[in-house]
Amino acid sequence: MKYCGIDLHSNNCLIVVIDDHDKVLLEQRVQNDLAGILKLLCPYRCELGWVVVEATYNWYWLVDGLIDAGYEVKLANPSAIKKYDGLKHRGDQADARYLAHLLRLGILPTGAVLPKELRAIRDLARKRMQLVRNRTLHILAVENITAREYGSRISSNQVKQLGVEQIDAMALYDDVKYALKANVAIVKALSEQIEVVEKRIHEQVASRSEYRLLNSVPGIGRTLAPVILLETGPIERFKEVGNFASYARCVNSEYTSNGKKKGKGNMKNGNKYLAWAFVEAANIARRYDDQARRFYERKKAKTNGVVATKALAHKLARACYHILKEGKPFDGARCFA
Repeated sequence: MKYCGIDLHSNNCLIVVIDDHDKVLLEQRVQNDLAGILKLLCPYRCELGWVVVEATYNWYWLVDGLIDAGYEVKLANPSAIKKYDGLKHRGDQADARYLAHLLRLGILPTGAVLPKELRAIRDLARKRMQLVRNRTLHILAVENITAREYGSRISSNQVKQLGVEQIDAMALYDDVKYALKANVAIVKALSEQIEVVEKRIHEQVASRSEYRLLNSVPGIGRTLAPVILLETGPIERFKEVGNFASYARCVNSEYTSNGKKKGKGNMKNGNKYLAWAFVEAANIARRYDDQARRFYERKKAKTNGVVATKALAHKLARACYHILKEGKPFDGARCFA
């Protein structure tokens, strides 16, 4: 059996093929050209068990191309791979060999390769989040300008309603008005695109039963339900509820020895978008749901607001797992028993 590790970069990749004894049979750097990569792997195809590709920002074309060509592909999770710190020499060759080595041993930390169509709508939901963050940046800029000039800032809703005429009527220097108009124009353009993207996302997920089930959870609605649904993917890939809660970064990350805390574990291992979604859901739920509020207040009395919010987020994450797994709507008595 042969094993292949690919260390992928922006314009090239290093390909390594090893055998059952870690002997290097192929080690070559090639340009990011799918046809060239397939040609290079062709002599080993019959004996090649798996191909592992590191989950860099640009892995879609390579993984999809290898799968379409009939190869079994695993996606390595770089945040979960720990290398020996005492190495004096480390480079692309060592990285590719190490990926193949972990693959051969069967201990490679992997990520999920979601179907193309699911990845596309998931990435659109991430694009919406990017647009919202950018809009918030320009809204805060307008608020800060008004705070500097008048001693008090206007609200975000007032910023969204500002027009050229209102800005021209302000008792400000012309250069300050130009700055305000630039920010307001970008806010309006981003708001239009956010509305278009949200409409498309809703069209894609509204008919799914999982979407309707997630909407039954306190704090989760039209905005957060698509994020949770799309970032989770097939719920069957999580064996237990604890695996899902860990993936959503809703559990503690720490390193202990002899009963004493020695530091923190791998806090980046998990999905940052799910982590954000469940914290947002917790903040909304504690304001509008009585059971969630009582749970939050009990936790807050023993710890603090931040820990209580994370505890509530953990509760909601576990509830979402069972909802998606069992196909049943939210049960407050079961969640907060």
